[in-house]
Amino acid sequence: MSKTTIKSTLARRVWDSRGRPTIEVEITLRYGAKGRAIAPAGASLGIGEAVESRDGGDAFGGLGVEAAVATVNGEIAKTLKGRDAADQASIDKLLIAVDGTADKSRLGGNTMIATSMAAADAAADAHRMPLWQYLRDSNGQPAPTFLPLPEIQIFGGGVHAGGRVDVQEYMVIATGADSFAQALDWTAEVYRAAAGLMADKGMLQGVADQGGLWPNFNSNEEALELLMRAIEAAGLTPGQDISLSLDIAASQFGSKGKYHLARDGRTLDSDGLSGLLVDWIERYPIVCVEDPLAEGDKEGMIRFTWAVGKRVQVVGDDFLVTSAERIRARARDKACNAVLITPNQAGTLTETLAALSAARKAGFNAIASARSGDSEDVGIVHLATGWDIEQIKVGSITRGERTAKWNEGLRIAGALAALAGEDGNIDGPLPPAGTFPWGK
Repeated sequence: MSKTTIKSTLARRVWDSRGRPTIEVEITLRYGAKGRAIAPAGASLGIGEAVESRDGGDAFGGLGVEAAVATVNGEIAKTLKGRDAADQASIDKLLIAVDGTADKSRLGGNTMIATSMAAADAAADAHRMPLWQYLRDSNGQPAPTFLPLPEIQIFGGGVHAGGRVDVQEYMVIATGADSFAQALDWTAEVYRAAAGLMADKGMLQGVADQGGLWPNFNSNEEALELLMRAIEAAGLTPGQDISLSLDIAASQFGSKGKYHLARDGRTLDSDGLSGLLVDWIERYPIVCVEDPLAEGDKEGMIRFTWAVGKRVQVVGDDFLVTSAERIRARARDKACNAVLITPNQAGTLTETLAALSAARKAGFNAIASARSGDSEDVGIVHLATGWDIEQIKVGSITRGERTAKWNEGLRIAGALAALAGEDGNIDGPLPPAGTFPWGK
């Protein structure tokens, strides 16, 4: 028996950022090393992502996880006892086999991803390494040379803000920043400026699901206009220091080729919505558009990517659901050029890595992503760093479940500098020039 042999697996019910139950799994190894992970939950769900285990009934609106906890403490604990936590592929293969369904519906995608991540975290602890470093060393890779470029929400919309605007996220990317820390600094100033401008105009309703400002705009485009003013009010230059990114989440307001923009009072077809977005790209410094069309609108995604893909990241989230098979198929179609990597959509760490590998083989950039219902768990930052993922998206620059992740990135930046023997740049290098379409 090795030091990474699993001794026990324990689950408990904890809480996410929406005040809803979720599951935490803790794995203890032979000599006391431990790993933990908490499952997040999305609001806008793609068809094909791993299905959660929820209790139903009246308690917590049917969102309880008592059955999931019992599954881990019973069936999964027995299955994993004596197994090697360092053999991630075997651990995940066991979980998939025990589940036995295509959509993870028997054990639950939430149950499986928390268990899978906890195993990796425990193995890292046994090796006395942070998870990001363990992921590198276990694959024989050198230390990472950069931290992911932050993509940070300023305004929340769609299902994250009661449909107050149709677009789900208005984000900024510090395309001119020299370091991870500077990207956070600039974004914080833009957030503060935006909050001030909105308060002055009576537009500020509160805070949305992921910490972004809950807006009271009269149109979807008004958010873009105010965001431009906020960047300038923060003393930064739009398109040079700070660029814009949108998560359209079009599946939430599109069906059968028609898209109803409630805030604008109009309904568009696929080409009409694409035309609107292309017009925005021409007039605003937008460098990234996520799910511009509904997940079933493949032809629309192909046309949109053809129109703007050479200068803008066209990101598949609901469209790809962190699925290696879907990524390969959509790459052949040329239906996007970047992918959101969201572990709980896949269900296990091994399947998440397979999706990332498929994206890289296709020439896609990747964005590591948390979910709107999240927690203080910082595993996504370690995955992004350890796997050299180019960008990271975890919500806004406010709320503890969001800042926990940004702060962990700053700690990792310091650790990278120490490993390199550097006393100077502890702020975290970003991906090299030429990584992104806008940098070419």
